[in-house]
Amino acid sequence: MSTALKLDVLAFGAHPDDVELGCAGTLLVESMRGKKTGIIDLTSGELGTRGNAALRAEESSQAAEILGLSARENLGLADGFFRIDESSQRKVIQAIRKYQPDIILCNAPSDRHPDHGRAATLVSESAFLSGLSKIETEEEGKSQNAWRPRYVFHYVQDRYLQPDFLVDITNCFDKKMESIKAFESQFYQEGITGPQTYISTPGFMENIVNRLKLFGKIIGVEYAEGFLTEKKIGIRNFDALIQNQT
Repeated sequence: MSTALKLDVLAFGAHPDDVELGCAGTLLVESMRGKKTGIIDLTSGELGTRGNAALRAEESSQAAEILGLSARENLGLADGFFRIDESSQRKVIQAIRKYQPDIILCNAPSDRHPDHGRAATLVSESAFLSGLSKIETEEEGKSQNAWRPRYVFHYVQDRYLQPDFLVDITNCFDKKMESIKAFESQFYQEGITGPQTYISTPGFMENIVNRLKLFGKIIGVEYAEGFLTEKKIGIRNFDALIQNQT
């Protein structure tokens, strides 16, 4: 799924399902506010023990429909072996310049899977480089304009990282979980068989829900997603604050 349009929020994931696990609720929140959202998967997750690249592409498409995305693309970098080099950076820069997002969401800066931290750095650095006009890129033979998003935020993944801010996703929790379950090959589904992995156990999904509950409790809501930011953020007025009853 791809189209030439400007997105408000663009989420990057090292693998298909990273975004669904980390920040799908936030994408849904923004979509409900009339914002255009999209996902860029860096790899096809071809090294995953369960499933294969073709199946995960089908699952990604299903998840995109559930999330109501305006765009979803896969950059085709090598799962497990992509590096932070000019070739990879140019692919990310082209994607950023194509969709001109105001906000980018990307992988955790440090996590259990080494691809996650590497993807976080790749996207963050590319977001800065994308704003340099002397770096020339093209799309379908036409020169792209430089573009730098206003913010780059990192979503929390497997390893617990203290979030800098939290987003209430209570109204979107069920839809978020539906988007995760679109990846039937990867996660626990009753009746679905295959090699057992770290993420295919019932306990893994329970941990995902418990993390969302923990983050929600911190701000006095039922479910929330956490984000880290290198750039300080501000609010226009106190009405933007969630009233915490705890």
